[in-house]
Amino acid sequence: MDHYLAIDIGASSGRHILGHIRDGRLCLEEIYRFPNGMTEKDGTLVWDIDGLFEEILTGMRKCREAGKTPVSVGIDTWGVDYVLLDKDDKLTDQAVGYRDHRTDGIDGLVYKTIPEDRLYERTGIQKAIFNTIYQLAALKKQKPEELDRAESLLMIPDYFHFLLSGHKVSEYTEATTSQLMDPHTKDWDYELIEMLGFPKKIFREIKMPGSLLGGLTDKVKEAVGYDCKVVLPPSHDTASAVLAVPTNGDKTCYISSGTWSLMGVETDKPNCSEKSRMANLTNEGGYGGKITYLTNIMGLWMIQSVRNALAPEMSYSELCELASKETIESIVDCQDASFLSPDDMALAVKDYCRKTGQEIPETLPGLAAVIYNSLAKCYSDTLKRIEGVTGTEYDKINIIGGGSNADYLNRLTARYTGAGVDAGPGEATAIGNILAQMIHDGIFSDVKEARECVRRSFEVKEYR
Repeated sequence: MDHYLAIDIGASSGRHILGHIRDGRLCLEEIYRFPNGMTEKDGTLVWDIDGLFEEILTGMRKCREAGKTPVSVGIDTWGVDYVLLDKDDKLTDQAVGYRDHRTDGIDGLVYKTIPEDRLYERTGIQKAIFNTIYQLAALKKQKPEELDRAESLLMIPDYFHFLLSGHKVSEYTEATTSQLMDPHTKDWDYELIEMLGFPKKIFREIKMPGSLLGGLTDKVKEAVGYDCKVVLPPSHDTASAVLAVPTNGDKTCYISSGTWSLMGVETDKPNCSEKSRMANLTNEGGYGGKITYLTNIMGLWMIQSVRNALAPEMSYSELCELASKETIESIVDCQDASFLSPDDMALAVKDYCRKTGQEIPETLPGLAAVIYNSLAKCYSDTLKRIEGVTGTEYDKINIIGGGSNADYLNRLTARYTGAGVDAGPGEATAIGNILAQMIHDGIFSDVKEARECVRRSFEVKEYR
C-alpha cells in the first residue's frame, strides 16, 4: 500500500499526516504532531526555523518506525514569511514572523516608489502590512547589510523543501503571497523588484505545485532512515485547502477556516481591476495555475486568543455551545487593525464595543458570541463583495479546515449569508497536499477525479 506524507505546518502547530487509498477512498493517519509559534528574540517576533526542521525530521522518522515509508513528501505552511541565505546557503538572520511590528508604516515608503493602486494593478494582491514586499522594504531600511549579503530568498516551505532535497526553487502558490509576482505571467515581476531596490538575484525559479524536486539529500536520508521523492504541493496552506474543496461546481464559494479565514472562489484568470482592489480581494495562486480569488479575514485567531488567555483547558466545541446560548448582539469589525496582534484580545473586543456604543461582553461565552457573530457578519459582507465583482451569485459556501467543526459558527454563517453551507473536510490542507502528490504519481488523473474522491471519503455536514 502506497503512502504519501503531508507535512502541514500552521502558526500554532504542525502535523505529519499520511494518506493512502483504500477501497476507492482516501484514508488519513496522523503520525506526529508538534507545537509551533512565534517567540520574541531581541525584541523581534521570530520562528524557530531550525527547531521546526528538526520536528520535520522527527515526524519522518516516525513514518519509518510505523512501517509506513512514504512514496513522497510535501510541505505546506502559512504565506508571506521567508528566509535569506548567504553564498554558503546559511541563514543571514532569524526568520522574522509576520506579526512582528517591523513593517509598521513601511507601506508609505513603498508607495513613494509605486502608488497603491498601481501596485495592485501589477500584482493583484490585497494589501496586508505583513506581505513579503513590506517585510523586504523594512529590511532594506533597517538592515540593508543583510539584504546585501543575501544570495537567495526562499519562502518558509521553499526553505524546508531545499533542506530536504537540496534544490532551491520558489513554489507558485506561496510566491504569490509575496506581492512581488506578475499574476498573468506567473513569474516574478522583476521590474517591480528593481524599482523597489531589491536584488534580482535572490529570487529563485518558480515551479508549479506537483513538480518533482528529486529525492532526499544524503544527510536527510541518514537522519530519517529512507529515501523518498520530494513533490511540491500547493505549499501555501490556503491553496492546498482549496484543492481539497469537495466540489467541482462554479457556484460555490469556499471559506478556509482556521487561524485566518480565507474566503473566495476559484478562477482561471486574475482580476486586477480597481473595482477588485476596492472590494479588498486578492489573486493568490492555486493548483494548476488557477487563481484563488479571495480575501483574508481575521478568523479564529480571535477566538483562539481569548480562549487561550481565559480558559485554555476549555474545548472549542464547549465554547461554541456556551456562546450559542448568549443573547448579546454586539458586532465588531474583524478586519480592524486592533485585532491583528493585541496584547489582550478580550480587552480589544471590549474596547471596540465601548467605542462603538454597543453592549460590552463581560464573560468568555459573551466574548465568543460577539466574535462568532462578527465573523458570520463579515462572511456575509464578503460574499456580497465577491458577487458584486464577479457578477455571479454563489448559492453554496463550503467551509473547510479546522473551523468547519465550529457548529455554531456554521449555523450563523448560513443564517447571515442566506446560502447553503457545507462544512468539511476538516483536514483540508493536509488532504490537498496529499492530492497534489497523488496526482503527480498518477493515482488521480486530474483535479476533478481527486475532488470526487474527497467527497466520498469524508463527512460533509450541511446547514440550510
